Amino acid sequence: MGKLNTEMNLADGDATYAALVKMTEGLDEAAAQKAMAKLVLLLANHIGDQDVLNEAMQIARGDKVAV
Repeated sequence: MGKLNTEMNLADGDATYAALVKMTEGLDEAAAQKAMAKLVLLLANHIGDQDVLNEAMQIARGDKVAV
């Protein structure tokens, strides 16, 4: 059982955010949502720990506060 890391772990968070925004540029809303969903599934597969993913989903929904 893993633990979700909620501490800043990106070398450049602003660059990551900009890349996420750029990924959806030029796409209509449906295509942008599909691209984001694909990204989430790719990263979820990379993480591979269901407990960590469940914790991340709870935080994303607002059901749990990141510690």
